[in-house]
Amino acid sequence: MTSTNLTHAEAQARSSMLDVDNYGIDLDLTGGEKEFSSVTTVDFTVSTAGDTFIDLRAARVSEVLLDGADITADAVTLGDDGYDEDAGVALNGLEPGAHSLRITADCRYSRTGQGLHRFVDPADNEVYMYTQFETADAKRMFACFDQPDLKATYDLTITTPSGWRVISNADQTVTENPDGTATHVSRIDYRLSTYLVAICVGPYHEVRNEWTGELTHHPETPADQPHELTVPMGIYCRKSVADSLDAERLFTETKQGFDFYHANFGVAYPFHKYDQVFVPEFNMGAMENAGCVTHRDEYVFTSKVNRYRYERRCDTILHELAHMWFGDLVTMRWWDDLWLNESFATWSAAISQAEATEYDTAWVTFANIEKSWAYSQDQLPSTHPITTDAGDIETVEQNFDGITYAKGASVLKQLAAYVGREEFFAGVRRHFATHAYGNATFDDLLRALEEASGRDLSDWANQWLKTTGVNTLAAEFEVSGDRYISFGVRQHGAEPGAGELRDHRVAVGLYSLSDGVVRRMKRVELDVSGEFTEIPELIGTERADLVLVNDDDLTYCLTRLDADSLDFVVHNIDRIEDPMPRTLCWSATWEMVRDGRMRARDFIRLVARGASAETEIAVLERILTQASSALANYAEPTWAEETGRTLLADALLDGARKAEPGSDAQLTFLQVLSRRKLGGDTAEQIDIFTQLRDGVSPIDGLEVDNDLRWRALTALIAAGEIADPEAAIEAELARDSSSDSQKWAWAAHAAVNTPERKKEIFDEVTDPGSGLSNLAIRHKIEGLTWAGAAPNLRQFNEAYFELAPGFWRTATPEMALAALNGIYPSWDITGEGIARAGAFLDGEHPAGLKRVIAEGRDRVQRALRNRAVDAGE
Repeated sequence: MTSTNLTHAEAQARSSMLDVDNYGIDLDLTGGEKEFSSVTTVDFTVSTAGDTFIDLRAARVSEVLLDGADITADAVTLGDDGYDEDAGVALNGLEPGAHSLRITADCRYSRTGQGLHRFVDPADNEVYMYTQFETADAKRMFACFDQPDLKATYDLTITTPSGWRVISNADQTVTENPDGTATHVSRIDYRLSTYLVAICVGPYHEVRNEWTGELTHHPETPADQPHELTVPMGIYCRKSVADSLDAERLFTETKQGFDFYHANFGVAYPFHKYDQVFVPEFNMGAMENAGCVTHRDEYVFTSKVNRYRYERRCDTILHELAHMWFGDLVTMRWWDDLWLNESFATWSAAISQAEATEYDTAWVTFANIEKSWAYSQDQLPSTHPITTDAGDIETVEQNFDGITYAKGASVLKQLAAYVGREEFFAGVRRHFATHAYGNATFDDLLRALEEASGRDLSDWANQWLKTTGVNTLAAEFEVSGDRYISFGVRQHGAEPGAGELRDHRVAVGLYSLSDGVVRRMKRVELDVSGEFTEIPELIGTERADLVLVNDDDLTYCLTRLDADSLDFVVHNIDRIEDPMPRTLCWSATWEMVRDGRMRARDFIRLVARGASAETEIAVLERILTQASSALANYAEPTWAEETGRTLLADALLDGARKAEPGSDAQLTFLQVLSRRKLGGDTAEQIDIFTQLRDGVSPIDGLEVDNDLRWRALTALIAAGEIADPEAAIEAELARDSSSDSQKWAWAAHAAVNTPERKKEIFDEVTDPGSGLSNLAIRHKIEGLTWAGAAPNLRQFNEAYFELAPGFWRTATPEMALAALNGIYPSWDITGEGIARAGAFLDGEHPAGLKRVIAEGRDRVQRALRNRAVDAGE
């Protein structure tokens, strides 16, 4: 039995033994800065006699009462440091029937973004708290059966200092007490999984609104639902950033999501309200707590950001809103269906953005951002099937990755194309109506889709969900004169994997240059199956300048451009009129670089030539970042230092100068440039950043705000251009003491490019006892590894592998993953570095730690191979 790493087998045994009826949770948050009082009363019903346990992570447990009898001595295991939270609270000898369990404990506030997180705002010293319970961290706040299929209702009683708000899944009744405290009482009267319970506590700034709309009724859904409904809505943030909260825009985008989902999902919004809380020091983008979504408060933009940041925020808003149906109303039984939860929300966000918001090119962003993440993840040695093993919680926590989110969403997009849009939505509606407020599996959804579409999807599911790797599709054709006399699509087996071939729904597009613009001349949509699929419709068609075999990005595959198409793209990418085929060409060339089929220097030159013509800011930011990565990792080092660094830096600076004054493109070019290594022959760039650091705009139309000043200062510190970095950092903090400035200060301090400073930061972020918050570690690692730091990081080539096992064992899972991924010696692109990783992997270590090392080694191996390709070896 282990409460801290629950296994699937333990969860199944527990859910077969009992049902949970209700939790009564009583918290006192007025007692101190480290711990809080938690009293939980659980009403549950046992169907089969036996032994089990309830989960709880706490500093101490003072009393356990079962049906009024004190069982503390038998239920609580004591270790060297008191209560043994690995064991949980034992419940032995349970008899069939109804039971009531009351547990009194003292729990710890979190500084890692797990459980009940406590934050003190450096701007005004106000205290803010919020919960983050996915995957299984509800037990850090209250005793619970912490697994998704044991849903219950909840009564919450929370004592806080007077004047604080409590935002939760249900509205609060507040009583002010004579002692300067307030009691907040609420009831969650619908059945909800423990990981979806939420409280946010503190003096949050509030803005109210409501959505009023209509529910579109469909044959697959209940007829007794209201036609019109109103949902109260709130948006909350810290007081110190309230002036930057663009609440009306946020409400508008949320309402657009409500409109789209009510038109297509067939089941009315299932909860009583919809609040969105922007919280500090959040580990992820957001969390779909029912009716109380938490977002990272970096989404409250306190400095100017480009359009892509707004688009990404809107994507997150719509992603979490989709979860209200898929995840919260209908919940997975166990975490092996995590992919379905996240993939559906990712797909839903993209389609609703494209069809219901101003971001009508959201599928272009998806093709360039999500697909790139998926392809990269799917080519690592740790790749796994979309439906994968979830034997325990530690395994699940590592599967919040590009396969679970992006590959899964890509496959759902493919499935929607395969069965048809309306049939797909009809199946989804059946699923929601059948399993509302309960738990379901992918098999349940597949059955609903089969009923709606009339197709047998079992073979499709086996092809796409049970296998690994990505297929490559390539056009093969013969030409006579200027006409095709044969045409087909060649499919290459999935790699890595067993070389599986899959069925794909694809569109093949033919593009040609006319009057200075590249446009599509013909499109054929078809099913590709097996090694080769002929396309008779294209025989006799005039030869095109560019052939795209996954036009419109319908399927999940790598695209191999034929030689003539690649040559055409290299010389004409900036002339491709439509953003979708253009981004598919950018993606194809980048994947060719990663695969060693295109030299890194050629891709960098392509970006230098074509970036200024890119209209999609999301794509522009991505290709500039990819060019930077190609230079740092894949380009032959001598060429990179002597030619490539100046080539890319000049292109970025030139792009900023040529961009429309004050535009998103201008800002994006400069933001990427700030992350590049300065020095040497980059005096002009140093002058640019010196002016920015001083608050002076060096380029027409550029607004110099807090973010740009800090970026400039950090870049100059990393380049050794600031004589007294600490004084410069303190001066900036004195000018602006916000939490945003504090984050930059951590990075700037760590960016000082000396062996001594790098050693100081490395030791700090790898010490679980340092007391650093999750956000502090994240930004210190950012500064530690700032461009140009590699020579001073080589001192850790061996030390990393020596400390990794102990750090993995003692740090929290979130912090262990973040730190060990962030400081992996990716700068050590040598055979010796690869060998060190190999020797580590030969040892006995936890599977999760081995995965981190295996992924890091694979990236270094790829870099070493591609440097040889770039050098022409």
